Amino acid sequence: MDQTLTGKVAIVTGASRGMGQNIAEELALHGAKVIVNYATSPGKAEEVVAGIRQRGGEAVAIQADISRVAEIERLFQQTLETYGQVDILVNNAGIMITKSVAQFTEEDFDKQFAINVKGTFFACQQAALHMKENGRIINFSTSVAGQMFPTYSVYAGTKGAVEQFTRQLAKELGPKGITINAVAPGPVNTELFTAGKTEEQIKAVGSMNSFGRLGEPDDISSVVLFLAGPASQWVTGQTIRVNGGFV
Repeated sequence: MDQTLTGKVAIVTGASRGMGQNIAEELALHGAKVIVNYATSPGKAEEVVAGIRQRGGEAVAIQADISRVAEIERLFQQTLETYGQVDILVNNAGIMITKSVAQFTEEDFDKQFAINVKGTFFACQQAALHMKENGRIINFSTSVAGQMFPTYSVYAGTKGAVEQFTRQLAKELGPKGITINAVAPGPVNTELFTAGKTEEQIKAVGSMNSFGRLGEPDDISSVVLFLAGPASQWVTGQTIRVNGGFV
């Protein structure tokens, strides 16, 4: 086990599956104690925790719906009660609803903004309150924000807000030694992206980058690991496009 993050405590939101699971596993592999946050999948979250422990890491699962501020506050309080500190926050939890503008409902709009925007902002607020020197916040945007895909307007809009939070908070949090950056993946081979798409659609999108394939969770978690670690101490307020040349 690499000891890069030994002594650090990381919260990964939406970590019971997909990219969040991969990130939680990667941080634990490099020495962090990991909070595997989930909203509605306790069984899957406990499987992630069990897998981390089997590999010699340390993790616990904590339920919290990050669209609700009171639950975000509880997530941080339970983390502090369990491990006494928070050093790394990965705002991975997100939802993507793709519909034409004519089909979008108010409920669709509000649901995406509640999780992707409100959840990210108030998790950053809790991190600002509880992190000490050299804290790390990693938000999630999307490379679709720079690639004009039909039906992605609201999703891309939520991530535009996340990128702006990231820029604005960098100088506010800098005096505490906290860095804040955003990772903007291209299309990645996870359920979030592939759900509802045909094989032909998936291949077509995969062919749009320099390498002719979808990204894999490892392609993203390696960049998150860099931003979570000591090597990124001079990187803040940035959005890093991790997309294989997609845009």
